[in-house]
Amino acid sequence: MIEVIELTKHYGRGNTVRAAVDRLTFTVRPGTVTGFLGPNGAGKSTTLRMILGLNDPTAGTVTVDGRPFRGRPRGLRHVGALLDAGDVHGGRTARAHLRALARSNRIPAARVEEVLAEVGLAEAAGRRIRGYSLGMKQRLGIAGALLGDPPVLLFDEPLNGLDPEGVLWVRGLFRRLAAEGRTVFVSSHMMAEMEHTADRLVVIGRGRLIADESLTEFAARAGRATVTVRAAEPDRLAAVLTAAGATVRPGPEAALTATGRAGALTATGPEDTLTVTGLDDRRIGELALENGLLLYALTTRGASLEEAFMALTADSVEYLAGEPR
Repeated sequence: MIEVIELTKHYGRGNTVRAAVDRLTFTVRPGTVTGFLGPNGAGKSTTLRMILGLNDPTAGTVTVDGRPFRGRPRGLRHVGALLDAGDVHGGRTARAHLRALARSNRIPAARVEEVLAEVGLAEAAGRRIRGYSLGMKQRLGIAGALLGDPPVLLFDEPLNGLDPEGVLWVRGLFRRLAAEGRTVFVSSHMMAEMEHTADRLVVIGRGRLIADESLTEFAARAGRATVTVRAAEPDRLAAVLTAAGATVRPGPEAALTATGRAGALTATGPEDTLTVTGLDDRRIGELALENGLLLYALTTRGASLEEAFMALTADSVEYLAGEPR
């Protein structure tokens, strides 16, 4: 378990002091995959480095299974971490790199071959790392995190550079590790990926906690599901549905675009299409049948986690691109 209490990190002096992490408090529990989310510059990497004792906090505390990680000998047996897949000696082979880590942590050499096979690098283990692709380096970094068979694992943007097969493999790996009762903490800025990977989310912006809740609770922030309906007589159907308590607007469901700080909603499409909230597809079909209205299509779309994330972190984006011209 990871416990972060009032964790704070300041950089600079005098009038130039900046809070990279600001009184952050949360707990990462075993048995679940916890996603650590926030815009670029939100303080995620700084937080991970303080958990691992690589940076000293300005204030607050962080412990791993009740103790500061820095005080643990042979740390890879307690915490495995991937912070930067490129931070390895390019002149070494993957096998030599892992063997050096194993020796320094008193891990049996046989474990090196086990993790190389597990991450799919057994055949490339004798090649120098400088010739590895980014995806291969990510796999090597994951192998290093797994080397000590630790109960706690931290990953910073572990999916960068992985192909679709690699992404699916990593998802399965994280879920297996959590099912074994381990603490799995995964930092990312990609909400769409966390939707398929995490059970719980910790979201920060400008170094402050924004949300600490289950994936289901977070999804509820995006609002109710919507139903797109194509009908022979959309005006009549809209009147029927509105009378039944629904909210109806013309056109298909709006799509999130990159216009403005929080995104803007735009919709284009055939004139026979309506977007409905407040009634599910079954009730819409029943009302259409009762009123003799012909429907061409009914499509339900659940609340978007990415839209919830964008709306929640809109005021915390540090580097905001201008609108395209």
